[in-house]
Amino acid sequence: MKKNLIFLIALFFAQTISQAQTGKIKHVVLVGFDGLGAYAIPKAEMPTLKQMIEDGSYSLHVRTVLPSSSAVNWASMLMGAGPTMHGFTEWGSKTPEIPAIKTTKNGLFPSIFNAVASKNPKATFAVIHSWPGIGYLIDKNIVQQVYNMEDNEDKTLEKAIEVIKRDKPTLTFVHFDQPDGVGHNIGHNTPEYYAELKNVDRRIAQLQQAVKEAGMEKETIFVISADHGGIDKGHGGKSLAEVEIPFIMTGPGVPKGQQVNQPMLIYDIAPTLTWLLGAEQDEAWRGKPIQAFQK
Repeated sequence: MKKNLIFLIALFFAQTISQAQTGKIKHVVLVGFDGLGAYAIPKAEMPTLKQMIEDGSYSLHVRTVLPSSSAVNWASMLMGAGPTMHGFTEWGSKTPEIPAIKTTKNGLFPSIFNAVASKNPKATFAVIHSWPGIGYLIDKNIVQQVYNMEDNEDKTLEKAIEVIKRDKPTLTFVHFDQPDGVGHNIGHNTPEYYAELKNVDRRIAQLQQAVKEAGMEKETIFVISADHGGIDKGHGGKSLAEVEIPFIMTGPGVPKGQQVNQPMLIYDIAPTLTWLLGAEQDEAWRGKPIQAFQK
């Protein structure tokens, strides 16, 4: 059984590497849902997301950094390292509370956008975010399009669809502030929370359709993840309900129905997507691409 698992993992990476080397992966769409706890997915009515699990590779046991809250974890996802490296340490960090151990010429810790731009100066980037706090984490001298939709989920979706279909960016990051709002106002693991997950699923389906209509589907890695889960009406603590998030990936070369069983942290996401786009890892990153798990 163990030999079969090792073979499947090796096959996963061989296929993905082949796709990257032949240049078939030209786009990444990373979609983050604030407060989407991995604990909820098995019980949720989310046919689109569950089809992604069948069609791609996934883990429901990716761990956040601490505290299990927003800015610190979105920074870690995009910057390939933890808070003592990039300096964003709190829920609402607008500037690093700790000086970043390394900065680009623009003053921020190097992110996935910097890494991809270093490899491909012609790469195009777009960030469309619902929660305004995301904007403080983005180097606007590198990312050509940054849209703050000010907590409006429908406008966030509308703008993301527009940008994907019109501009076909190399890397698109779309942030939604739900289901976190429901988690805070009503509670995690409640009927209302699961009702909101139906809206989350609908947004995923519409973004996937935008990728298809843009003619990008056979060249795009599509990823769903989150910054934290939650318990009762909060998060930030150390329970698994708070610190376990999903990572679900589909696209060319990604085996169907493959569960990633190796340990994975939120700051492994940037290195993984950077690697798939054929770019080099930044020396200051502490995350590693999923390909390293075959060892």
